[in-house]
Amino acid sequence: MSFLYPLFLLAGLSLAIPVLIHLFNLRRYKTVLFPHTRFLKSIQLNSRKQSQVRYKWLLAARLLFLAMLILAFAQPYFMQDNKKDSGNRLKVLYIDNSYSMLLKKGARSQLEIAKEAARKQLKHAASGSRFIVLTNDKPVSYRPVPVDKALTELNNIDVSAADKNVSKIMSSIQSMVQGEAATGADVYYYSDFQKSTFDARPDASLMKGIAFYGVPVQADEKQNIFIDTAYLNSPIIQTGQQNQLIVRTRAIGKLPKDAPVLQLSVNGQVKSAATLNYKEKNESSDTLSFQVNSADWQEMTLTLNDAAVKFDDTFRITARSTPALSILVLNEEQPNPYIQAAFRAYNGFRLNQADVNAASMDWKDYNLVILNGLTHMDDALGKALNNAMLQGQSVCIFPGRTNNYASLNEGFRQAGDIRISGIDTSVQAASTLQQGSSLVKDIFERIPANVQLPVANWHYIIDAGLGANQQSILSFRSGAPFFAKYTPAKGQLYICATSADLASGNFPGSYFFVPFIYQMAVQSRGGDIYAVTAGRQQAVYLPLRNASERNMVHLYAPGLDAIPPQRPDGAGLDVFIDRAVQEPGFYSLAAGGSDTAQVALNADRKESQLETWDIAALRDNWKGANVHWLNLSATGNADAGSDWGSFPLWKVCAILALVMLAVETWLLAGGFKKQSLAT
Repeated sequence: MSFLYPLFLLAGLSLAIPVLIHLFNLRRYKTVLFPHTRFLKSIQLNSRKQSQVRYKWLLAARLLFLAMLILAFAQPYFMQDNKKDSGNRLKVLYIDNSYSMLLKKGARSQLEIAKEAARKQLKHAASGSRFIVLTNDKPVSYRPVPVDKALTELNNIDVSAADKNVSKIMSSIQSMVQGEAATGADVYYYSDFQKSTFDARPDASLMKGIAFYGVPVQADEKQNIFIDTAYLNSPIIQTGQQNQLIVRTRAIGKLPKDAPVLQLSVNGQVKSAATLNYKEKNESSDTLSFQVNSADWQEMTLTLNDAAVKFDDTFRITARSTPALSILVLNEEQPNPYIQAAFRAYNGFRLNQADVNAASMDWKDYNLVILNGLTHMDDALGKALNNAMLQGQSVCIFPGRTNNYASLNEGFRQAGDIRISGIDTSVQAASTLQQGSSLVKDIFERIPANVQLPVANWHYIIDAGLGANQQSILSFRSGAPFFAKYTPAKGQLYICATSADLASGNFPGSYFFVPFIYQMAVQSRGGDIYAVTAGRQQAVYLPLRNASERNMVHLYAPGLDAIPPQRPDGAGLDVFIDRAVQEPGFYSLAAGGSDTAQVALNADRKESQLETWDIAALRDNWKGANVHWLNLSATGNADAGSDWGSFPLWKVCAILALVMLAVETWLLAGGFKKQSLAT
């Protein structure tokens, strides 16, 4: 047997107090005077030694009460194994330090409760035990360390923006087992067991050699209001005009009495605010208007006054107010009314139209070039297309219908290994939408399951070699591209398999036509609006022409200078900032001698859902000889039956102390009266 707080045993000296009281019975005797001495003859004097104990049962009850009370405070427990740990198995403590663990359970956060329980486990560990402490952001130690060092590392754990699902955690542990040449691992998994990060059923391949001990730390009540997403109503931010920001918020659990307030600040100055009204719904969509006066980067911050959970009460966006994007449309015949209407809907675009046979072939001043209704491409147009690809520009082609498509192939051949091999005159609908495409992923928050894809009354059959790097954004059932992206060089070439008119199909009137050409125009010059989500590996595109292996893009923040992963993409770079940092905030990106771009990084909103598994349901799915579930009390103590061997005898001692107190009360109230009558 051992004691969690052995210093309380010093209070055992207090056991001498009732003994002394009974040995030296300091009662006051009352002297009674009688008027006649004859009464003295009838008095029998019983001489007793002062040191004799009169009430042995009362003394025993008092001693046992004090002893049990002292033991309860010292918290005794049985150790199942006091021998040194000589098994060739790793002991891993995983502490879920994601943002959801900040939720309060009583007066403390779930993270603090988990850390306290883990500390007690380490203190109860067998002599010579070594542990690996694992968190979401990184392993605190890659190799097993002694208990004292593990305790130090445990105390330094803080909440992190990083989150990992159970599969990634178990995969990391399997790698550690192989690296240490161990026979397996005992994994103690301290978590709130969110549905977004913990699988409903275990992966059998990752559980080989693993003894899993789940330790749930879950709050009794979940309440949260958070900013789900926000986006500008126009593709660019405009100077001197009213801009609109659409903000979507969600509520979980019981709503507060006072309606929450949403506030927008731009560069630290409050611009707008709105009171959120959820009524019977759990989400709200609000529009905030604001105006900026400088053509520079704007740091926009949305905040909520939600007192329950604070980590998701802020959403950040960076935007740059720039001159209008230049669009060049070269028409073979009449201008296309759908293209005209799309770009005239907003003031952020400057549209120029010309006849393809009379226009200049110098396109370097344009963000997007659209070739509309082409039935042939001469040598000059083919060279201009090739130069645009080499310079990293964006070009979109809506061909006209012709049986002499060989003249189009001459121009395609100069740009890349692209050719038209025939015409299909049957009416066909697109059957596949590539959701990972850069044109698609920012259009919808989520693609509806029954979204209506466009229909083509006829289409060209387009073939491409490996060098063209074809990516079909919209495809027919046969796999042939309806609308595809090609990157034969630095530039991006978009080709539609049919014309942009209603006689050829309904693509110009579909959900995708206007968003596609907006995205092509905006992405051609890099991002002017950034709101990156951590953990999703979203690329930030920068049109930096002077960046190279020796002049890489750096990530800057106060006290930070890092080089994030980056790769060439057209005329610029894709930079993955969430590979270098996870903390939400505003960051700067720049290479030597280039302009600086401001980027906003936000926490992943899946942590805000706070929906956790019912542990009873997990017990049914996560079961087996190698899976154990341990209960955790409100104070962080492990219940009986835990693997590290502590048995909560303090509860038994506290109950016995109350029993002894009741016995003492009974003896004082009635037991001695019966004894007096008997004598």
